[in-house]
Amino acid sequence: MSIADDAGAAPQPPLKERLAPTFERADRALTPLGLGWAVPIARLCVGDRPQQQLKAIWHSLLVPLIAIGIFLGLWAALAPRVVTSLGAIPGPVAVAEQAGVLWQDHLSERDKEAAYYERQEKRNAAKLAKDPDATVKWRSYIGRPTFVDQIFTSLLTVFTGFLLASLIAIPLGVLCGLSSTFNAALNPIVQIFKPVSPLAWLPIVTMVVSAVYVEEIAGFPKSFVTSAVTVTLCSLWPTLINTAIGVASIDRDLVNVGRVLKLPWHTKVFKVVLPSALPYIFTGLRLSLGVGWMVLIAAEMLAQNPGLGKFVWDEFQNGSSDSLARIMVAVLTIGIIGFLLDRVMVALQTAITHSPSR
Repeated sequence: MSIADDAGAAPQPPLKERLAPTFERADRALTPLGLGWAVPIARLCVGDRPQQQLKAIWHSLLVPLIAIGIFLGLWAALAPRVVTSLGAIPGPVAVAEQAGVLWQDHLSERDKEAAYYERQEKRNAAKLAKDPDATVKWRSYIGRPTFVDQIFTSLLTVFTGFLLASLIAIPLGVLCGLSSTFNAALNPIVQIFKPVSPLAWLPIVTMVVSAVYVEEIAGFPKSFVTSAVTVTLCSLWPTLINTAIGVASIDRDLVNVGRVLKLPWHTKVFKVVLPSALPYIFTGLRLSLGVGWMVLIAAEMLAQNPGLGKFVWDEFQNGSSDSLARIMVAVLTIGIIGFLLDRVMVALQTAITHSPSR
């Protein structure tokens, strides 16, 4: 390379300027997930406006951490003062210990499962070695569900109920938004059934499922179906109402353009109505998922679906000295999963509608 080339080469911009587009993309991706505090830390590391980044870190990370610390301190100080028939209310340390016990219990159960399949494989291999034409049997491991298994059962149940609710609520909401007559017909029914508690629905749902769902499908016991249908009945209203409001609020110019172009009904719905109403629909979906998650716990308690609700009920009935701490583990798990589900919905809403959400 010549001296003239060196003299003409443009100097590289500072690292913070080169990484600015990356930081902006990361901020858009992480903020909906509740991880927006990571971007100011990264900007601070490259010397990008330190005072502004420290202020952002204070508000987005340190203030919440201090609030959590104060909450844990108050919990640890006040819990021993409340004595129940099962002993004192457990503090954060006792709850953390029981969380560890439940995790070790899960690992132990998985080891038993692996050992069971290993023994079965060896037994069948020995049988085939003696007689290649022998019929071997493969049996599934039937062990007790652990706390982690019950979390996944609850997630499967709530997503099944939420999916059914969305499939019912979104089309009905679109019809309500497009037709004032249909809306007038459906509105009284929505207003009557919307405030009904899951505890009121559950006996009816249990009897209907027992009468209709006679032959159980493998993997979908009656308790699962009962809980999922209860979640559906209680969680479809927010999506239905928000979808109707979103569709009714569409810019009339867009609707008129569809009329002028004489768009077919399904084209108008999928190309004009649904894209315009997406922010409202996602708001309804977020609310429905939150309602469904809350309803699920009560439904599982009464329907005896082997999820988190049944775990809480079994521990309450157990009445051992560790039961309260285990129930607290379940309560915190329910809250954290509910928060994560909401963050996932916010991220989906931001990615699909390209609108900022909180």
